[in-house]
Amino acid sequence: MRVVVVSGHSGSGKTTALNILEDIGFICIDNLPAILLPKLICEMRENCLPFVEKLAVGIDARNPVFDYTSIPTILQELKASGIDIKVIFLTARHSDLMRRFSETRRKHPLTTGSLSLMEAIDKEELLLGPMETITDYKVDTTGLALHQLRKLIKNIVSPKKENNITLLFESFGYKKGLPINADFVFDTRCLPNPYWKRSLRGKTGLDEDVVTFLQAQQEVTDMLLDITNFLDNWICKFQANHRSYLTVAIGCTGGQHRSVYISCKLYEHFSAIYFNTQINHKELPRSRKSA
Repeated sequence: MRVVVVSGHSGSGKTTALNILEDIGFICIDNLPAILLPKLICEMRENCLPFVEKLAVGIDARNPVFDYTSIPTILQELKASGIDIKVIFLTARHSDLMRRFSETRRKHPLTTGSLSLMEAIDKEELLLGPMETITDYKVDTTGLALHQLRKLIKNIVSPKKENNITLLFESFGYKKGLPINADFVFDTRCLPNPYWKRSLRGKTGLDEDVVTFLQAQQEVTDMLLDITNFLDNWICKFQANHRSYLTVAIGCTGGQHRSVYISCKLYEHFSAIYFNTQINHKELPRSRKSA
């Protein structure tokens, strides 16, 4: 039996992830107290197999009386008994979590009359600390569209295929913080900045005149070549080590010009080599994420 535990911050997309797993053949149970997981698996192994081969459960902070420090022990004991169990932990920027709760008008499970939404998010992060330490896959859903999250979840849980790896090139702005799911981070803030040209300030690295400006800068060409050569040499090593996916983050100050341009050029190069290649611009509005 394969077991996937979905956890993470409220509002980060856990319910969506469980729905995706259900769509690809998992039996899904949400809001399960972790202490009941061994009994559930035992019952299913004894009475439900071969009808239930794939099980996904949601375990998070909606059970505030549970001691989360015991979760690593519970999962380690299950693995020792021969259960193929993986943990997917979903997260997002606090500002995005607050916006999502505001837009959906849903109540955060930890909010009370004396606890604000931000305080509830901070408390949840503390409670889920033990779960995060045993995570196999951490997924930052900030800026991800539904189809991108669906593809990521499928690539995590689907059987590994020979010569198959999913690459994600992600532009971001340093002033808004590093993406937590990045495997490689490249800093482009030393490159000439289109922001200081008044005619380009309000545009992005997707716009033709910004592209023209950056292509004319030798430093940009040199850095792009260096990053491309580095990744050409090392992505195959990760693939040989049976990695399912690899995230390459490209940062500039605001995540609007240089990082967007470099990410696009890397995407163009590697999408011709690796079938499962994706791109995401974290700081661009959804309507501007593609040229």
